[in-house]
Amino acid sequence: MPIVKELPLVPAERALKVIGGRWKVFVLYFLFEGPKRLSELRRLISGVSQKVLVQQLREMEEHGIVHREVFAEVPPRVVYTATKLGLSLRPIVSSLCDWGRRHAHEL
Repeated sequence: MPIVKELPLVPAERALKVIGGRWKVFVLYFLFEGPKRLSELRRLISGVSQKVLVQQLREMEEHGIVHREVFAEVPPRVVYTATKLGLSLRPIVSSLCDWGRRHAHEL
């Protein structure tokens, strides 16, 4: 069963499920800048293991917010990009970043 079928019915909860997870906002933030290889994302996101990053990327790909492109080269090259749907999350992620900056001292 596709992961999309498991999403909650409440719209806000559905959105949080799609971008929730320790590393998904980081991934989106860096993919908003442009396509990235897995190794680039690992370098940019300190503290994430390759296994967890790949898992988060797969979930995001299943939700249609990240596109994975494999190039037929030796060794194979894989590039991740934010889809149109993923890019539509930019204002939300930006707002979350702004809120976090504004209220950092209170948290």
